[in-house]
Amino acid sequence: MVRLQSDEIRLAEVLEAVGSDRDGAVALFLGTVRDHNRGRRVLYLEYEAYPGMAESEMTKLAREAERRFEVSAVALVHRTGRLEIGEVSVAAAVAAPHRAAAFEACRFVIDELKRTVPIWKKEAFAGGEVWIEGTGETRIAPASGEDPHQA
Repeated sequence: MVRLQSDEIRLAEVLEAVGSDRDGAVALFLGTVRDHNRGRRVLYLEYEAYPGMAESEMTKLAREAERRFEVSAVALVHRTGRLEIGEVSVAAAVAAPHRAAAFEACRFVIDELKRTVPIWKKEAFAGGEVWIEGTGETRIAPASGEDPHQA
């Protein structure tokens, strides 16, 4: 299971996608919208993505994790659109025969997803908005009507 979606992430569905009787471990990572960042009160987040490319890159990450860490299954789901405080923005689940491989692969896919997949996050806070890059760097949101990815 690899996908972008605007709807709420259903955790049972993510876990079901990786579960099997042959595995003794499932590692699950959930990224959630927090109420603060860099000393500012966050109001909400908005995610945008280049769907075809993002899902293709997410699939490559899942296949690489399966190969590199010898895990049985990987599920990656990321939300797009406006997300409120406390909502799950991303879920990564990995099943493996043993916990070490599941933990390592799960960390790999979420770190690489943040670093390489074309998904952009805009943070709205009291007094303004910024686009948050995968590395954590920020830049001021462009004026309305401008392409946020070309600024």
